[in-house]
Amino acid sequence: MTPGLYVTHLVVPKRGSTATECEDAVCVLPQTPFDELASGPVAASVCDGATESVLSKDWAALLAAASATRALSDPKFFGTGAAFEDFAAEVVARWDPWLAEYSSDRAAAGRPLAWYEQSKLAGSTFATMLCVLVTPDRVSEWRWQAAALGDTCVFHIRDELPLSAFPIQSAEEFGTNPNLFGSRNHDTALLSERTEFTEGVCIPGDRLLLVSDALAAWFLAASDPTAALHELLEFGGPHDSSRFTDWLDARRDRQELRNDDVALIRIDFEGR
Repeated sequence: MTPGLYVTHLVVPKRGSTATECEDAVCVLPQTPFDELASGPVAASVCDGATESVLSKDWAALLAAASATRALSDPKFFGTGAAFEDFAAEVVARWDPWLAEYSSDRAAAGRPLAWYEQSKLAGSTFATMLCVLVTPDRVSEWRWQAAALGDTCVFHIRDELPLSAFPIQSAEEFGTNPNLFGSRNHDTALLSERTEFTEGVCIPGDRLLLVSDALAAWFLAASDPTAALHELLEFGGPHDSSRFTDWLDARRDRQELRNDDVALIRIDFEGR
């Protein structure tokens, strides 16, 4: 088999919410059909908007797209504080122009912002950020690098077991106040300081799973990680969205999984 990788993603809102209300956002670049083998490099981001902040789903989407784009274009993104600070300053600078366009569109549609909305928009909007870059390293190996701010996680799977978990290693580490990327946080040094970086090497047969916090906590709490992995691997693409939603709801009913938005990016590495 020709060396390469398959990338797919699934995003499901919390029960009781619609897809347009989902505050988890994903971005995969370049955009390759899930059933087509990609050669790399590939950048993938998952951002989880904070429910208590206004327009968090929009900030999460902007942050996911910006981080994936920067990861592909700047080889120093995962390596130095200065490069990440430059990214942080650039993405924060996008928020006010985005808000101005949003306000203009609302007015043009006959739904101008109310005074209480305007006061909320004066503050910062928040989201977690996980960005992963996969780069071909040798004939049948890939280097992966990750940057994480908050509790969205990446799992490196080998031989049907988690080889590593980042940035959280146990279910007990999840709390109610993860580090967040603020849309008006101009303290780029602080954002860089709170962002964690790691890297690894994937070989044919390995997988990377990028997941937002509720699903990550479920996976880390599993008494049988291999069985939990097999459950997740039942869902191979967008065509499985309905079955994935039913699977999530069944675990929510049993109190195994918190009722929250869920995002999953799956990267499967193939080889000879």
